Amino acid sequence: MTTTLTAVIAQPPSGRSRAVVLDVHDYAQSVILQGRDVPWHEPMAYSNFFAQAQGLLTPDVALLSLDRFYAHALSGNTRLHAAMSTKTRTGYALRTLLGDAETTMQAVELATIFAKTQREPVVLHIPSPMQWLARTHHYSGSAEIGELDADDAENVSMYVADWLRGFASLPLAGVLLDDRAAVGGPIPATVELGTYSPVANVTDHYRWSLGLRRADHVELRGVDLVGAVISPDFWLEEAVKLPSGDFLVSEIPRTAVPEHVLTRISTLS
Repeated sequence: MTTTLTAVIAQPPSGRSRAVVLDVHDYAQSVILQGRDVPWHEPMAYSNFFAQAQGLLTPDVALLSLDRFYAHALSGNTRLHAAMSTKTRTGYALRTLLGDAETTMQAVELATIFAKTQREPVVLHIPSPMQWLARTHHYSGSAEIGELDADDAENVSMYVADWLRGFASLPLAGVLLDDRAAVGGPIPATVELGTYSPVANVTDHYRWSLGLRRADHVELRGVDLVGAVISPDFWLEEAVKLPSGDFLVSEIPRTAVPEHVLTRISTLS
């Protein structure tokens, strides 16, 4: 049986006393790719690049950033932009994006190769339904971002749930919904994890853990486990201490010095 994120936290594969979930993507692009473009449309090349970072940093899961993949897929894509702008209705743009066969096929292919090549349990990292709605709303939404509410979030979570079924055959450990606002992006209303019941129904069915990543903590559905967020300064300065929590979550800054990062990694025992 495929392991779950909850099981990883209970018994970290690394042997640490607390599991460590690292968002290494931007740092790895800076250090391993030396700032070159990420090979999103070459699944094996992407997986190899990511595996190099994992080998150096030894987190307990492999976090596949499909949020970044979709941001890349949307960038300059006039075909998608036009399709998402066809109707003025809240959620139409996101529904169109997630229903786009070509982009979904690319995402599933990337995740499939990724899952086959990573040693660590794989967790999909995607925007929360509310965040995904806010980031795509300008293509077709008639309401202001501030007017979006929990009902809108629950409605669009049905589109996210349908899209997630495309990954049903993969041995995923979990899905992590990122509820943090993108840098410079819109800030919609905050809603609870329970709002996304359509997504939870899918993750429960496939026995994937479901988590919600906020700025200061990560919560998991159905268990009393809370992830503590390591400050980005931890990777830049010696004096910053680790927070208390059932497991640790952090994003390594792209500007961090590799030698210092490795030294700090060694303190995550």
